[in-house]
Amino acid sequence: MPQATAARVVVVAGLHRAARSYAVDEFLYGMPDAVAVHHDLTGITEGVVHRVVRDRWGERDRQRVDLVHACVSCTLREDLVPLLLKLAAQGEAALYVVEAWDGVEPRAIVEALTMAEVNRSPIADWLTVEAAVTVVDAELLVADLTSGDDMCDRGLDIALQDDRTVAEVLSRQVEYPTALVLHGGERAPELTEQCTAVLSQLNPAAAIIAPDRGRLAALAGGRFDAVAAAARLDPACVQPLDFCETGQVRTVTWRRSRPLHPGRLHAALDDVVGAGLRSRGRFWLASRPDTLLVWDASGTSLAMETAGPWLAALPDAAWDLVPEQRRIAARLDWHPTAGDRCQCLSFTGIGLDAGRLVELLDSCLLTEAELEEAAREWPAAEDPFAEVLDAVS
Repeated sequence: MPQATAARVVVVAGLHRAARSYAVDEFLYGMPDAVAVHHDLTGITEGVVHRVVRDRWGERDRQRVDLVHACVSCTLREDLVPLLLKLAAQGEAALYVVEAWDGVEPRAIVEALTMAEVNRSPIADWLTVEAAVTVVDAELLVADLTSGDDMCDRGLDIALQDDRTVAEVLSRQVEYPTALVLHGGERAPELTEQCTAVLSQLNPAAAIIAPDRGRLAALAGGRFDAVAAAARLDPACVQPLDFCETGQVRTVTWRRSRPLHPGRLHAALDDVVGAGLRSRGRFWLASRPDTLLVWDASGTSLAMETAGPWLAALPDAAWDLVPEQRRIAARLDWHPTAGDRCQCLSFTGIGLDAGRLVELLDSCLLTEAELEEAAREWPAAEDPFAEVLDAVS
């Protein structure tokens, strides 16, 4: 039988270890009956994880956890979830603060704690995730969002083949939660203002707060909606703001209803990716007229992948099989000729030259003359994206 009252959980993530740990300490001091759980993944590639449980007075327990498979998901499944269920059954704490390892994204933890089942019942009968929080250091935020380092370059890789970049991990940590804690910068108001602008434009859904124990404690008591958070980040559906500007921090969304020429886009990639800290969205390539493509760039790295067909490429009867949010987005994007095929790419940067960026992207679109031949087959030799997109299809 489930507990009479589900145990309360807050997930705290962040690449910047000192800032994150400080915020967790503030949680513990702000709520004396809180307990923090942290998995040190330094040795995860060797199958070794150290789990630390502590409260405001210090460590209560430290144990080595041996894993059969060296990955974050098995750590969550095989140790964190059972541990929280055990602690919750004992009922000793008012709040359980799950402190993520540096390179772990909060989404992985939240979904493990909200989408699992216990004895064929929803885990929500036992655990309630009240908040998901990412903590960032004001002194490091912009530098890490523009970094070309891989996680392994800093010893932060969490799998045998962890090829993520520092900028990619930090961007995803920032964009998922509904609360962001900005640590440091108190003596530099201009830095705080700039960091706040960057965070608010990367994640307009999040409250941005200082690491004050009272404000952190106030985050507990709600309920984090993991389904809504995932939908908010779905590149096939997102409808970003067209333009936002605070000081030198700008976000511009490029929307068009004609396809991109693969050769010209490929030639312009370095300039396009380098224009901002972060860019993301969906795009339409002339060589793949029926395929919705996802654009995900952080720092100096760009990932592209296929995300199924445009709805305009499907028979009407198939629309009923598509999630409602995707149908709504398609209707918002709908063009009399192109259907939901479109360019919807959002760029955020400091000192971003929006006019130059839009001009560059527009130059990559098919011309009127090329549009008349758009239905032709594009040989792989004329599509520089064929190798990478076919590999991930």
